[in-house]
Amino acid sequence: SALSAVAARLEATPMSVALAWLLRRSPNILLIPGTSSTAHLRENIAGAGLSLSHEDLTELDDISR
Repeated sequence: SALSAVAARLEATPMSVALAWLLRRSPNILLIPGTSSTAHLRENIAGAGLSLSHEDLTELDDISR
């Protein structure tokens, strides 16, 4: 999938990329990711720090169409 491809390029997890993508989509989105473990918390924090290129965003936007 596109999400996995972008994650592989960025050496990140798909969940981190998904969070980064949602954060970039709109300033009106309020994300409240659940965390059931320390590993999930690390993934969430990593997503907030990911930089997505214009090409990454375009590829991910195609998922929602």
